[in-house]
Amino acid sequence: MSFKGIHSKLVTLFSLLLTILFVYTAVSKLVHLDLFQWRLERMPYISPYASLISWVVPFLELVIAGILWFPKYQTMAFYASFILLGLFTTYIIIVLKYSDSIPCSCGGVISALGWKHHILLNITFMVLALLGILWTKKQYNMQSHQNTT
Repeated sequence: MSFKGIHSKLVTLFSLLLTILFVYTAVSKLVHLDLFQWRLERMPYISPYASLISWVVPFLELVIAGILWFPKYQTMAFYASFILLGLFTTYIIIVLKYSDSIPCSCGGVISALGWKHHILLNITFMVLALLGILWTKKQYNMQSHQNTT
């Protein structure tokens, strides 16, 4: 099997894993929207925006999960995944460093993770998104090169 075939299969796997993550977390937040918003209201720095964030974040997660499956938008979806996970991870690190406590606003199984494991999970998914960016760009460049020759 060629590297192109392996990369294609891995990109599909990364899309699947990110889709599962985003759909799971979005549905969990929406099912328990009042609790999610209440937890956001208790978080440092973002509490004034809790109502807006409680709707925007799950919406973005579902949109990203959806566009991961459209080849034309896949690279953009990997970028969006990387940025969303990066923003959240950076926020966690800042709050852990400069605040006394931080309540978890996550839902389901993910809320059972400690902050260190949560950060590691996010970084792992960020690496998957980054590899997805690199490999979808490589696939696109290979396809456009083949179409011009």
